[in-house]
Amino acid sequence: MSSKAEQRAAREAVAAYHEAELSKLVERVGEAIDGLRSGQMDAFEVDQVLFQYSRAAKQLWKYCNLGPVDLTASLITRDEPPVDWWGRGEPRR
Repeated sequence: MSSKAEQRAAREAVAAYHEAELSKLVERVGEAIDGLRSGQMDAFEVDQVLFQYSRAAKQLWKYCNLGPVDLTASLITRDEPPVDWWGRGEPRR
Protein backbone atom coordinates (compact mmCIF):
# COMPACT_ATOMS: atom_id res chain seq x y z
CA MET A 1 0.00 0.00 0.00
CA SER A 2 1.26 3.46 -0.89
CA SER A 3 1.77 6.19 1.66
CA LYS A 4 -0.35 9.34 1.62
CA ALA A 5 2.58 11.29 0.18
CA GLU A 6 3.00 8.76 -2.65
CA GLN A 7 -0.72 8.87 -3.38
CA ARG A 8 -0.67 12.68 -3.44
CA ALA A 9 2.34 12.67 -5.76
CA ALA A 10 0.61 10.18 -8.04
CA ARG A 11 -2.56 12.30 -8.14
CA GLU A 12 -0.50 15.40 -8.94
CA ALA A 13 1.37 13.59 -11.72
CA VAL A 14 -1.86 12.33 -13.28
CA ALA A 15 -3.50 15.76 -12.98
CA ALA A 16 -0.51 17.45 -14.64
CA TYR A 17 -0.53 14.86 -17.44
CA HIS A 18 -4.28 15.25 -17.93
CA GLU A 19 -4.01 19.02 -18.15
CA ALA A 20 -1.08 18.91 -20.58
CA GLU A 21 -2.75 16.40 -22.89
CA LEU A 22 -6.10 18.17 -22.71
CA SER A 23 -4.37 21.42 -23.66
CA LYS A 24 -3.06 19.75 -26.82
CA LEU A 25 -6.57 18.63 -27.73
CA VAL A 26 -8.05 22.08 -27.06
CA GLU A 27 -5.32 23.62 -29.23
CA ARG A 28 -6.65 21.62 -32.19
CA VAL A 29 -10.11 23.04 -31.57
CA GLY A 30 -8.66 26.54 -31.50
CA GLU A 31 -6.91 25.92 -34.81
CA ALA A 32 -10.18 24.71 -36.34
CA ILE A 33 -12.05 27.79 -35.13
CA ASP A 34 -9.29 29.98 -36.56
CA GLY A 35 -9.60 28.03 -39.83
CA LEU A 36 -13.34 28.72 -39.93
CA ARG A 37 -12.83 32.42 -39.27
CA SER A 38 -10.18 32.68 -41.99
CA GLY A 39 -12.27 30.76 -44.51
CA GLN A 40 -9.86 27.81 -44.71
CA MET A 41 -12.42 25.46 -43.14
CA ASP A 42 -16.17 25.26 -43.35
CA ALA A 43 -18.62 24.64 -40.51
CA PHE A 44 -18.87 20.92 -41.29
CA GLU A 45 -15.11 20.47 -41.09
CA VAL A 46 -15.02 22.29 -37.76
CA ASP A 47 -17.88 20.13 -36.54
CA GLN A 48 -15.81 17.04 -37.35
CA VAL A 49 -12.93 18.47 -35.32
CA LEU A 50 -15.27 19.16 -32.40
CA PHE A 51 -16.65 15.63 -32.59
CA GLN A 52 -13.17 14.13 -32.60
CA TYR A 53 -12.14 16.40 -29.73
CA SER A 54 -15.10 15.24 -27.67
CA ARG A 55 -14.28 11.58 -28.22
CA ALA A 56 -10.57 12.11 -27.54
CA ALA A 57 -11.21 14.13 -24.35
CA LYS A 58 -13.51 11.38 -23.06
CA GLN A 59 -10.85 8.72 -23.69
CA LEU A 60 -8.25 10.84 -21.92
CA TRP A 61 -10.59 11.44 -18.98
CA LYS A 62 -11.27 7.71 -18.60
CA TYR A 63 -7.55 6.94 -18.70
CA CYS A 64 -6.79 9.51 -16.01
CA ASN A 65 -9.76 8.90 -13.72
CA LEU A 66 -11.04 5.34 -13.80
CA GLY A 67 -8.03 3.29 -12.75
CA PRO A 68 -5.93 3.23 -9.62
CA VAL A 69 -4.07 6.53 -9.53
CA ASP A 70 -0.72 4.93 -8.67
CA LEU A 71 -0.98 2.58 -11.66
CA THR A 72 -1.94 5.42 -13.99
CA ALA A 73 0.96 7.54 -12.72
CA SER A 74 3.39 4.67 -13.31
CA LEU A 75 2.08 4.21 -16.88
CA ILE A 76 2.52 7.92 -17.57
CA THR A 77 6.15 7.96 -16.45
CA ARG A 78 7.24 4.93 -18.51
CA ASP A 79 9.52 5.49 -21.47
CA GLU A 80 7.06 4.19 -24.05
CA PRO A 81 5.60 5.91 -27.07
CA PRO A 82 3.13 8.57 -25.95
CA VAL A 83 -0.57 7.91 -26.36
CA ASP A 84 -2.10 9.60 -29.40
CA TRP A 85 -5.28 10.89 -27.77
CA TRP A 86 -6.33 12.74 -30.91
CA GLY A 87 -6.05 9.53 -32.89
CA ARG A 88 -8.08 7.68 -30.29
CA GLY A 89 -10.86 10.16 -30.86
CA GLU A 90 -11.17 9.41 -34.56
CA PRO A 91 -14.67 8.32 -35.51
CA ARG A 92 -15.06 4.76 -36.67
CA ARG A 93 -15.54 4.53 -40.41
